[in-house]
Amino acid sequence: MTPQTLLSHTDSGALWPVADSATFKLEIAAAYQRALEVRQLRIARGEAPRGYKVGFTNRGIWPVYNVFAPIWGTVYESTLSFCDGHGELSLARLCQPRIEPEVVFGLRSAPLPDCDLAALFDSIEWMAPGFEVVQSHQAGWKFAAPDTVLDGGLHARLLVGRQQPVREVATDAARLEQKLARAAVTLTRDGDAIDQGNGANVLDGPLHALLHFVRELRACPGAPALRAGDVITTGTWTNAWPVAPGETWTARFDSPLPPLGVRFTA
Repeated sequence: MTPQTLLSHTDSGALWPVADSATFKLEIAAAYQRALEVRQLRIARGEAPRGYKVGFTNRGIWPVYNVFAPIWGTVYESTLSFCDGHGELSLARLCQPRIEPEVVFGLRSAPLPDCDLAALFDSIEWMAPGFEVVQSHQAGWKFAAPDTVLDGGLHARLLVGRQQPVREVATDAARLEQKLARAAVTLTRDGDAIDQGNGANVLDGPLHALLHFVRELRACPGAPALRAGDVITTGTWTNAWPVAPGETWTARFDSPLPPLGVRFTA
């Protein structure tokens, strides 16, 4: 499939044709190059990149999806929303959407080359609870890792909750990572508990997941550099769960993260 065809499926919410899904095979490096071409098409038509999603950082879900390493994709102004604790998102033209509770970071500066956790902490302005709505344009969520990269990193929407300056939460990287790794989350749908997870699920902690992404982005030929103001969501603490219009989902995180709720519309 060409970049234009990939983008048309993102726009329409239609599944990829079975024939293309079975025969369109790329290595992961080539898939990133094709995804960057799609990104350029979106920019050319006026969409503004606002940051990135990092996916498959939760090792517990690797066997479920047959993907055994993290991936990343672009978040756009058109796919990003903010709220103060409870938001609303439309599922229109999304393909098999699922919800993921995550930690989102906002950068105050671009991380230094070859940074460690301490230097990475210095580049972060704020953190917040987030819901990423992911989607797959392959039937039944059956894919190989390069397919997920071609499919925009499976990103559909990102809802960011109440932002907290990281220096009000912790004075250094070690303390922040300890707090986030130990924190748990309970995910509910219409008041019923659906799943539980914790921050350590994502590569031992969200700050580690962010560091992994920073290094992977720099290693990808042609990938854009990180910028001050970029928003990066670091991967789900639970499994990804199907969502439908009319449902209300809530993620109740342990301290230091506030709860986040979302209602889905058609």
